[in-house]
Amino acid sequence: METIRHYFDAGSLLVIVITFALFLMALYFTGLTHDLLLEAGVFLVSVKLILMSYKSTVASDKLHGELREIRALIQELSKQVSSK
Repeated sequence: METIRHYFDAGSLLVIVITFALFLMALYFTGLTHDLLLEAGVFLVSVKLILMSYKSTVASDKLHGELREIRALIQELSKQVSSK
């Protein structure tokens, strides 16, 4: 569960749960009618936004790691130059 909290904050998790609950309620109350397509579309848009948020977080974490590596290399080079 801690890995999920790394990628999603409490607000995002709350939105995920509420969206899923509302979709299930709409499915229960409307049944398998034409309105289900509209509800499924809204649900899929929400899922897409959640996946985009996840990908953005993963990419940001990757960039932060690369920046740390670059900073470490620059500091190492700086120490080598100043010791000469």
